[in-house]
Amino acid sequence: WGVFAVQNTWEAGVAGEEAQGKRLVQLAREHGVSHFVYTSVGSAHRKTGIPHFDNKYRVEETVRAAGFPSHVILRPAFFMENLPTPWFLHGDKLMAAMKPSTVLQMIAVADIGKYGAMAFTHAAEWNRVELDIAGDAVTMPQAAAALSEAMRKPITFVSIPIEEVRKNSEDFALMLEWFEKVGYNADISGNEKKYGIKPTRLTEWAQSTLRV
Repeated sequence: WGVFAVQNTWEAGVAGEEAQGKRLVQLAREHGVSHFVYTSVGSAHRKTGIPHFDNKYRVEETVRAAGFPSHVILRPAFFMENLPTPWFLHGDKLMAAMKPSTVLQMIAVADIGKYGAMAFTHAAEWNRVELDIAGDAVTMPQAAAALSEAMRKPITFVSIPIEEVRKNSEDFALMLEWFEKVGYNADISGNEKKYGIKPTRLTEWAQSTLRV
């Protein structure tokens, strides 16, 4: 009856993720799936120029064109779970090519699950919904403070040159530059009011996930 679709650029690559997403749409349609829920990425529809955002938008268009009786597209912002990974946390330093003043919307993956569950349990009401979702909006120094409190050790934010990121990944560098210039625009309070899902704030997430 229903399919929940999510793919991972960092495992499959940009082209591979797109191929996987489109293939799943095709297979679901061929097997008579009635309700297709696709997890894209925040602002995928805003022509960001970020490869792993734009490929998800092309999958979105495939979902729309497939003719499912019912479909939903969820667009989560940056995952809170990214922060303690080696992409950002190095010992006692939270490192990113971002200004200390830049505000970044982010979401706990558990909250994505809550929206995903509602997209199935309330399928009729959610048909054709395309929703950007986030749970909090903080600066990197604020994120470092939240991690510090939960992990019970001093963690400071260090802003690094974007050229250092670009050496390893042009895609990742383009995303960070977009965070600086544009950024996500999920309606956090509006979504809570409309759908009744209380957003997990970063401090709450850190305390429940990283507390030592």
